[in-house]
Amino acid sequence: MQALLKCLVDITCQRDHALLDSSVVSALHELVGAQQVRVHELVRFREELFVRPRVWIANGKIESTEDGLTAEHHGEPITSFPGLVESISQRKNSVEQETPDGQHVLWLPVWLNDKVNTCLEVTHSRPFNGDMLRVIEGILCVYRNYQNILDYSERDSLTGLLNRKTFDEKFSRLLSSAGADSAPQEEGDRRQGPQQDIGQWLAVVDIDHFKRVNDQYGHLYGDEVLILVANLLRSSFRAQDRVFRFGGEEFVVLLRSTTLADAHRIFERFRTNVEKHVFPQVGTVTVSVGFARISMETPVVILGHADQALYYAKANGRNRVCHYDELVSSGQLHSEVSNDTVEFF
Repeated sequence: MQALLKCLVDITCQRDHALLDSSVVSALHELVGAQQVRVHELVRFREELFVRPRVWIANGKIESTEDGLTAEHHGEPITSFPGLVESISQRKNSVEQETPDGQHVLWLPVWLNDKVNTCLEVTHSRPFNGDMLRVIEGILCVYRNYQNILDYSERDSLTGLLNRKTFDEKFSRLLSSAGADSAPQEEGDRRQGPQQDIGQWLAVVDIDHFKRVNDQYGHLYGDEVLILVANLLRSSFRAQDRVFRFGGEEFVVLLRSTTLADAHRIFERFRTNVEKHVFPQVGTVTVSVGFARISMETPVVILGHADQALYYAKANGRNRVCHYDELVSSGQLHSEVSNDTVEFF
């Protein structure tokens, strides 16, 4: 009982999704003696649903996509997990399966507002008995309630993306990573060369001619465009990246631990995904993207750089991706931020 109360206290004191996930994984690992506990997120891309891990246990230690910054994991199709498919399609609270090597896996979809965006996978060497299932169900209920509370405060109500209010905290974490990346390297590290180009990136995304969509088709279709672009953002980036809706048709992406060439490729892939998508009634929609490297500058300065690149993209044809430093080095943009605020176009 004391262990259970301790775990509940740990879960209910969290005010962050990543820490909440970690506390639930730790609680189930300790309370039911699970060999493995994973929190997965479900992501839809081109009408197919994928499952990718968010927090898990490795060698007795909790790890997450917050830590594994260089690991690019796009997930696996949900059809690879028949137990999870069964639990969702039949609206079951849990489904237990036995693996060929004798392990017992319990799939637990987390239902929020009649949707499943998260699920738990608990692996044990023995079948799950009644006591185990009651403990797991109790922890799941607490987890679901607190996810709901955090979603309400951290998420944009229309798109489900992170909101402007949560940006500062997420940015501070990424800034710490950028500081680690920019730390002096040992001679042996310098010989590796390409590793030096790995950095963190901030992009500002704007839907082209969005006012025209609202004026011509109405705000209902405008909202649908926002939701579909948000879905494309969610599926185009990795689990360790962060996507925010800043308001209106403006979005911000924090892209973690990748090279400039890969950053270009990833942002270009997203731009192409939007351009190729058929939006109901509206047809074709495009986006412009401006991005900048995250350094030890203030958020306002870095946002300003990305915003200047975005403004250049929109002033030079739209539907394109522009990198701030490349524009400055080529003389197409001046390296300056003239005010203390950031305006989006």
